[in-house]
Amino acid sequence: MKFTKYLSLLAFLTAMSFNGQAQVDTLSLKHKISVEQYLSRVGKENLGYAAEQYNVNIAEAGIETAKIFPDPEFSAGAFDNQQAKLKLGQGLTFGLGTTLELGGKRKARISLAKSETELSKALLLDYLRNLRADAALAYYSAIQQRELMKVQQYAFQMMKQLADADSVRYKLGAITETDARQSKLEAGNLQNSVYQNEADWKNSLIKLSAFLGKKSVDSLVIPEGNFENLERDINYQTLISNAQNIRADAVAALNSKTVAEKSLALVKANRRIDLGINAGLQYNGVSTNEVAPTPYHRTFNAGFSVPLKFSNHYKGDLKAAQFTIKQAGVQYDQVLQQIQVEVTQAYFNYTAAGKQVRQYKNGLLTEGKKILTAKVYSYKRGETSLLEVLNAQRTYNEVQQGFYESQSNYAAALIELERAAGIWDLK
Repeated sequence: MKFTKYLSLLAFLTAMSFNGQAQVDTLSLKHKISVEQYLSRVGKENLGYAAEQYNVNIAEAGIETAKIFPDPEFSAGAFDNQQAKLKLGQGLTFGLGTTLELGGKRKARISLAKSETELSKALLLDYLRNLRADAALAYYSAIQQRELMKVQQYAFQMMKQLADADSVRYKLGAITETDARQSKLEAGNLQNSVYQNEADWKNSLIKLSAFLGKKSVDSLVIPEGNFENLERDINYQTLISNAQNIRADAVAALNSKTVAEKSLALVKANRRIDLGINAGLQYNGVSTNEVAPTPYHRTFNAGFSVPLKFSNHYKGDLKAAQFTIKQAGVQYDQVLQQIQVEVTQAYFNYTAAGKQVRQYKNGLLTEGKKILTAKVYSYKRGETSLLEVLNAQRTYNEVQQGFYESQSNYAAALIELERAAGIWDLK
């Protein structure tokens, strides 16, 4: 009778699905989002990117500043000849002057400001390139944490079922108390792991929300889908040549050379003389002295001024601008070299990660699951020990964790490859 009762209960426990999941505490309202939707929102809502966009606005305002002409100067004054006895009279003076910039200074300023604006735009694109890649890495990291949590939940649920069954088997005298306690202890340890995995998963979701510029976690986003659409047919040599032409930091380095050249042109223009011109009126009052009486009269004057550019003997600013051009050229070559290195490393990492994923899919997961299922079945029939079941469970967990880690690495390798190549087609 007891044996029949034991078999019925054991059959009931065996029929329970191993895919059951431990209850996950909900931190806040969540909604699913695809990687395309997420990255689109990052480009629109990220606070760091919004702040960087102002650099372009500031540079464009600099173009308006460069268009300014020198302001004219107005002067006015009064004079008294201080000869009251001679009655020489008093008068007023008015003058107007300005500076005419020669040598194309204004044109050089505007040209430099425009090139600086193009540089700011290129730097903004480079910021977006890195931001987009970092956000994508966080997205797939959240998927990895979700899958690892499911692995631990599955392991805990299976061990909990074994512990419950062992409790009944112990009461029926089929196993020792030590074995029953051991399975219960293992279930408790796995439950603690589930708690930690849940925390890791939630933290990854909070990081996703941070990329969206959220100040609170009232509404979290959850990655939709799995590690899919990661296969790419890539031509290595074409990837490098294209990256050196289109990657945003290469464009920015090229624009830096242009800025340096425009700066030299402005330095040369500033070394040329400017022409100062002025004009004025003088009103002289009546002089009533007996020696030289003078009626009220006006005088007009006009003139110009030319600076004596003795400072041009010193060419420090000219040399500095020339060295800046050479420096920008070397930095551009260094960027091209760095791009080649980064693309090469990313390509090899992507290729290796793909091989690892395919190896897991070609049998490792299936074999691990078969071994665990067989060990559990044998244990329930009393044909194997709990230790063998635990070893099989740990091995299968490690295989699953390795599988999801390899998939996450595969996604990360693709993201880094596209970051290095300056392309983007993640879907």
